[in-house]
Amino acid sequence: MSTTQSERLRELLEPLVSSKELDLEEIEVASVGRKRVLRVVIDSDDGVDLDQIAEVSRELSEKLDESDAMGEGEYTLEVGSPGAERPLTEHRHYLRAVGRLVKFQLTEGGELIARILEVDDEGVDLEVPGVKGRKPTARRLTFDEIAKARVEVEFNRKDKKEEEA
Repeated sequence: MSTTQSERLRELLEPLVSSKELDLEEIEVASVGRKRVLRVVIDSDDGVDLDQIAEVSRELSEKLDESDAMGEGEYTLEVGSPGAERPLTEHRHYLRAVGRLVKFQLTEGGELIARILEVDDEGVDLEVPGVKGRKPTARRLTFDEIAKARVEVEFNRKDKKEEEA
């Protein structure tokens, strides 16, 4: 039997989220002054839209109302997506980030910003942007070499479809 509230909440809510073909990425219970907030982060390979978030939010709320998982007292339920600069912590996160620019903190020290080209069970194939007009270079990182990774927001990147047109 799980002991922490987050584990009990995950056991309660994950089947419902999974039934929608979504992943339950994160659960956090926080105190904001006298109020409690339950934050639930959901995602999928194709991302999530506002309609999906609203539907899941309604169903999670009903499920929570039927249980005592949040205990007595009021709380606010917030359901959302991981956001643009999400950390990459699971293999599926790397797969979803193919084509995206990512900042890697390396286990040996230092950092690298590169675009993920491919992901397999051992690591990632990257395109490291060229500096001062130089061509990009290829690099491979195994997952053991990555201490942390986070997607970088790009404001001026052209979509591949625009480039091909």
